[in-house]
Amino acid sequence: LEPNVITFNALISAYEKGGQWEKALALLDELQQRQLTPDLITYNALISACEKGGQWEKALDLLDELQRRDLVPNVITYSALISAC
Repeated sequence: LEPNVITFNALISAYEKGGQWEKALALLDELQQRQLTPDLITYNALISACEKGGQWEKALDLLDELQRRDLVPNVITYSALISAC
């Protein structure tokens, strides 16, 4: 079986819950190398991972990146960003 975006989102969320923000961010690179497109759930999980790791600047970078992909932030996105800052 090949992993898909849902698989990656689950892994990113697991790393986020474990406080391993760097590994969560590494999965974004792997996801893209596999020609998969991250969705809003991907970015929300990554922003939450950054929030738990105290990486507010990276969280803001991810907000910019998701908007460049024409994704629309939602309440979960903004809640994680507020917590990160």
